[in-house]
Amino acid sequence: MATESVLHPSLIVPIGHVEPVPRRIRGMVAGRVVFDTRRALYVWEWQAYPQFSIPVEDLVDGELRDDGHMEQLGAGPAHRHTLQVGPEVREGAAWVWGEGAPGALHDTVRFEWEALDTWLEEDEPVFVHPRSPYSRVDALRSNSRVRVELDGVVLAEADNCVKLFETGLPTRYYLDPATIDWTRLRHSDTVTRCPYKGTTSSYWSFDSDAASHEDIAWTYDFPTAHVHRIAGLTAFYNEHVDLYIDGFLLPKPADADRTSADQ
Repeated sequence: MATESVLHPSLIVPIGHVEPVPRRIRGMVAGRVVFDTRRALYVWEWQAYPQFSIPVEDLVDGELRDDGHMEQLGAGPAHRHTLQVGPEVREGAAWVWGEGAPGALHDTVRFEWEALDTWLEEDEPVFVHPRSPYSRVDALRSNSRVRVELDGVVLAEADNCVKLFETGLPTRYYLDPATIDWTRLRHSDTVTRCPYKGTTSSYWSFDSDAASHEDIAWTYDFPTAHVHRIAGLTAFYNEHVDLYIDGFLLPKPADADRTSADQ
């Protein structure tokens, strides 16, 4: 019987790639509109996901002040700017693309994500970073049997699961709460956000006789609509537990140092 491979579809978009965004994009600071555009661009400064680049002409309340500092970003050279929105000042919040960047980016600005209080696609908030138009996230019911072990302790056993397939990441196996040994797990205050799945409700850690393992599992009680099947289910990091699928131990993904934002 063939086992599921740890291989997963790779990210295909090259660094420096630029595409139009077919959505209205707005950014806000302290309740004021920094920009409002229907002409935003996706720009890939690294392969995993894009950033928004905004035409300077589409700034509303936002004003930019050149910091006199230039850096080579993923897509080319850019000049750092401070953003002022009314009385609010956000140092080093923006990058205006310079000569040597792709031509489509000229006269556009890329904002540091955390420098703005709110990002909106149409009328819906976006968290962490823009969603890539080339990434898929699918949550599918499966009758695959799942067993989770760590340091020789069985943490979960299930006769079925919901498999979450996300471009560029290992498959995640979401389990019904009744299949998990909660007496072995310790609740964590960690919270992470994902632009595709939403905001986590809980994280879970495990203390064995051998070691403490922090944040090895997570739950989304209220995920985004398109992955509603994982609501209330819990997944364990393939990278940090022994995960058996239909009786076969999955090799751990090579990139075992992924952050919790990459669930």
